[in-house]
Amino acid sequence: MDFSYPAPVQSFRRELRAWLSEHLTDDVVAAGRLRGEDAEALALRRAWDATVADAGWGAVSWPREYGGRGASVLEQLAYAEEIARIRAPLPLNVIGLNNIGPAIMHFGTEEQKQRLLPRMVRADDIWCQGMSEPEAGSDLAALRTRAVRDGDHFVVNGQKIWTSLGHHADWCQLYVRTDPDARKHAGISCLIVDMTLPGIEARPLVTLNGATDFAEVFFHDVRVPADALLGPLHGGWGVATTTLSHERAGAARLYAALQLQLTDLVADLAAHSVDGRPVLEDSATLRRLGEIAVDVDYLELLCKRAISAALHGGDADGTGASEATGGGAASLAKSVWAETGQRMAEFAYDVLGERQATDRWSEQRLSSRSLTIAGGTTQITKGITAVRVLGLPRG
Repeated sequence: MDFSYPAPVQSFRRELRAWLSEHLTDDVVAAGRLRGEDAEALALRRAWDATVADAGWGAVSWPREYGGRGASVLEQLAYAEEIARIRAPLPLNVIGLNNIGPAIMHFGTEEQKQRLLPRMVRADDIWCQGMSEPEAGSDLAALRTRAVRDGDHFVVNGQKIWTSLGHHADWCQLYVRTDPDARKHAGISCLIVDMTLPGIEARPLVTLNGATDFAEVFFHDVRVPADALLGPLHGGWGVATTTLSHERAGAARLYAALQLQLTDLVADLAAHSVDGRPVLEDSATLRRLGEIAVDVDYLELLCKRAISAALHGGDADGTGASEATGGGAASLAKSVWAETGQRMAEFAYDVLGERQATDRWSEQRLSSRSLTIAGGTTQITKGITAVRVLGLPRG
């Protein structure tokens, strides 16, 4: 695994670091930490995203013609590390930039690309992704939301749930069933839906930590123009599963975020005592802290190993199986990140306790329960790892 940064990447990092140092304010950092319905924080983050995009830092992995920098994999890695280091908030359209935007680049018409992508980068429009349903979470192919062709429109009926920012979104990348008689993977299509269309109702969901980052979205006879189809009719499964190379270094965010949390945790523990004795003098506390630190280091190694494989045209597990470089390695990293994040939050809460309602570790203890669910449950990701990395037979 070779991670020596060539001179152009070092120059890229210095330029980014200097720009962030000049433009990122404490108010923007604080807004990135807030959850829920804070309208002022939301507006501040949208303004920040526009500033970042106008300076050319909004979607560095995207091609230049769509507002990106065409950044190399190592430049993407440097970008992710610097953004985490300075605690800059993730873009409001992080799902759009990483998933929806690349899908539009790959499957969209030229008109869709020119109309939608520049506004996505600037957060002029907020995007959501309509995938999960009450009975189709991890098993996306079981979705039931229907779209029936009626002249120049599709008529959509159904429900989506756990839709990030669904109640704030201007647009939705919506997965619907257009052929109920086909096998379940083959009868799905993808639509780009204007969330202001009549018949759409978005209700915010309050999660365990009191946040309202998600919504359930209902579609009642919503008439979506037929030219809103993204990709081929009944080809939505291919749109959902296509992995493009624009964010191949995105895994860096996983270990960089946990490294920052670990730094914060050590600082909080260093200032904490129990019965007059510093907790960092307790051997059991030090052992648990050391185990978490090792897991964070392992996650960094795992992520960089996968990125190195992408750089050198190899695979992530040494077997020569090309699939391991993609979904298998990403699934393994996601599992380790989620479980380590939960252990860190549990450990912090056990030692530091519930000090006040706004304490970050109290909040993290609650929100961390979602880590092994969001973005693919641990059971699903471990199944992918078993098949694609370990080469075990499918169950």
